[in-house]
Amino acid sequence: MPLLRGGENYRSLAIVRLAHVATGEPVAEVSQANAGLIAHDLGRGAEWRRPLEGLSVGELIEISRRAGRLFAEAELPLGDGAQSAETFVRQISATTGLPEALARGNMAKARFVLEEMETVLGGLTRGLDLSALDRGYVVQEGRLISYRRETDLLGAVLPSNSPGVHSLWLPAIPLKVGLALKPGRQEPWTPYRIAQAFIAAGCPPQAFSFYPTDYAGAGQVLLRCGRSLLYGDRSTVAPWEGDPRVQVHGPGWSKVVFGPDAVDGWEEHLELLASSVADNGGRSCVNASGVWATSRGEEIALRLAERLARIEALPLDHPEARLAAFPSREAADRLSEWIDARLAIPGAEDMTARVRPGGRVAEAGGCAFVLPTVIHCQDPGHPLAQAEFLFPFVAVVDAPADRLVPAMGSSLVVTALTHDADLTRELLAAVNIERLNLAPVPTSHVAWDQPHEGNLFDHLYRQRALQTAETGPELRPAAAAS
Repeated sequence: MPLLRGGENYRSLAIVRLAHVATGEPVAEVSQANAGLIAHDLGRGAEWRRPLEGLSVGELIEISRRAGRLFAEAELPLGDGAQSAETFVRQISATTGLPEALARGNMAKARFVLEEMETVLGGLTRGLDLSALDRGYVVQEGRLISYRRETDLLGAVLPSNSPGVHSLWLPAIPLKVGLALKPGRQEPWTPYRIAQAFIAAGCPPQAFSFYPTDYAGAGQVLLRCGRSLLYGDRSTVAPWEGDPRVQVHGPGWSKVVFGPDAVDGWEEHLELLASSVADNGGRSCVNASGVWATSRGEEIALRLAERLARIEALPLDHPEARLAAFPSREAADRLSEWIDARLAIPGAEDMTARVRPGGRVAEAGGCAFVLPTVIHCQDPGHPLAQAEFLFPFVAVVDAPADRLVPAMGSSLVVTALTHDADLTRELLAAVNIERLNLAPVPTSHVAWDQPHEGNLFDHLYRQRALQTAETGPELRPAAAAS
């Protein structure tokens, strides 16, 4: 797999070899970009973005629609050869440990966003007449509206946990912003294939740069792109928090919350809880890692543990596989031991140990898996109450109603099951909640016409004041244009 430098393939002498998680056999050799090469290239951002200006937003939306079909169905270039959709599924499963069935599901997510790009952009821009991005301004509902683009290139330092996350940067192209993509080490497949699908659909190739690289190279992407997305764990994203150029996507700590008026009816929401925790193998930031309840926590935890214990470790090519493999048995054992060490602190119990004998780590098809785990925490301050991992893990936490919202900390998604007026007002006012579902909606359900974690349009564009003598009869012409 080569680099893409303004749409052109480039083979580097430095390579990283990716191996199959089950067999250890080689799957790919991926060219690596060093920090100096990236710094040099990103100085050409304006040049590489310029061809997008020759196309209208409407034309780019149509290109996106074609790219969605090509991404999901076509044979597309990969290095000197070609990659079919089915080969893509097998390769991404081989290097990330994601079951093939889940890889296909994530492919469908990206296709949906590409094919429904007009709806997605309508949500991100709050119904803006997108011709404003073609001509510089638009008169809409009697108002003169203009936006200024904040960057030539959107940098993206991407993860390896799930291909679905790549759906979040796709709107950059119809918004006329080029891309500099640093893929996750184990998952270069999706961003590269999306780029090839766009190019095959008629998008100017210069809009795509693809830089597998190390920590220093990733730093250059973040420093030299006017706007970037950064995905990673707490230690990775912490240095960039507060930098307006970087939209941080760290741990989700998503939660389902039962208000005091709804907790007695929790059983009718058991499948919602299971979906929130285990969809996509528990690998997404929108998966619930916490269920917070004002009472009945032990009962909820036990029943949820019984439900999630039905999920088995299966080979990655099994059609019913729902768990992602770990890189090695040793890695799975270390994580399990870390959890056990925290369980030694009073105030928490592993409820799955009551219903599933044989331990937390299992093997199948030559791979190691950590099985779904449900912890009951009597204390909101217990270390496991705010833990999050790349497998179906959830803490059911007891919390008094008057401390519920502040105690649960930051959350990417909260599904609140309550009709309590005071709690609802507190949730709506909470600054520690990014997305809020005031309905029985799984946390893992993403509405693509709503902002996910920050708004990409607001990240790439800023509304500006504009006066013009050509505003039309509905507005008073300005004395001078500016």
